[in-house]
Amino acid sequence: MTMKTLAASLALLGACMATASAVAQETIRVGLIAPFSGPFADYGKQMEGGIRAYMKQHGDKVAGKKIELIIKDTTGPVPEIAKRHAQELVVRDKVDFLAGFGLTPEALAAAPVAEQAKKPMIIMNAATSVITTKSNYVARVSMTLPQISAPMGTWAVKNGIKKVVTLVADYGPGIDAETAFKTNFVGGGGQVMESIRVPLRNPEFAPYIQRIKDARPEAVFIFVPAGEQGVAFMKGYRERGLAEAGIKVIATGDLTDDHVLPAMGDAVLGVTTSFHYSAAHDSPENKTFLKHFADANPGAGRPNFMAVAAYDGIHAIYEVSKKLNGKIDGDKAMAALKGMKINSPRGPIVIDPATRDVVQTVYIRRVEKVNGEVYNVEFDKFADVKDPGK
Repeated sequence: MTMKTLAASLALLGACMATASAVAQETIRVGLIAPFSGPFADYGKQMEGGIRAYMKQHGDKVAGKKIELIIKDTTGPVPEIAKRHAQELVVRDKVDFLAGFGLTPEALAAAPVAEQAKKPMIIMNAATSVITTKSNYVARVSMTLPQISAPMGTWAVKNGIKKVVTLVADYGPGIDAETAFKTNFVGGGGQVMESIRVPLRNPEFAPYIQRIKDARPEAVFIFVPAGEQGVAFMKGYRERGLAEAGIKVIATGDLTDDHVLPAMGDAVLGVTTSFHYSAAHDSPENKTFLKHFADANPGAGRPNFMAVAAYDGIHAIYEVSKKLNGKIDGDKAMAALKGMKINSPRGPIVIDPATRDVVQTVYIRRVEKVNGEVYNVEFDKFADVKDPGK
């Protein structure tokens, strides 16, 4: 290479770097880390769908800057991939926010990266209580499993259910759900006859369902990750005659996830769940959300709680960006997030300034037919619920 060619190459490289720097200054970059392939692929798709719905409604610019979404696929609950993505997004892509995190192992792996880089990290699903304690730069807009499980324990014992078997996925959120449900259920006078934990990946439910039937409880309390596992459990529940044996199903709303509920059909009629969002929630904000989700995601079907959390999460990012006039600083961003109130499609939410966790209404719902389709219909509620572990 001649000196002239080298000089030209260096000049071109310098121009490219200057252009990249200028583009970075004109954008607010959000790194979305979630599963977009594998058994939990719907988690990432729902989150992206919720973000696209908000951007369709409010535009892709805030504080004079364009919002740029950079999507990274973890392929499932693979902590090392989530951590690598977080590192690359911070170092190479110079993101202003980390976001997403469908499953707890992903969030726990990325939290130290957020702490070291001082990058705000918005949790849009992962639901183990402890996550927000792992970095001062984590805020959660979704839920915790104790937050939605404890009210079901209270409701069940007050409504005549005294003997229960619990069945949960054997990882952080499942153990959280089991513990919080038991605390309130047993504390109210109920009896947990047996506690069953099943593998997170591809559980074979048949032997567990038989154990439940043999124990003859009045109800079974369920937490499994949203999606196809709920379909598989309910199929086994019907086939093995638990309904005929008078064993009710009470659960967190993951079991009757809005996105898969139409495919579950009449098999889940009468199932009672506790949760923070239903597509049937009757509010102007939810009607607006459902419209923009459908417009932004043609053919995607019904949005679920992850789509709503992502919609609220990007809303929070817009609000922080406005407050900081587009100049994102980690500490200032976290100060802006603490105490933030949002009129969400699920109802009002607030980010607790002490814990950086969401405070919200938890609804008791029953699966019913509405205009020929199955929905989670809310009929009772617990207002202003904090994570009980904090």
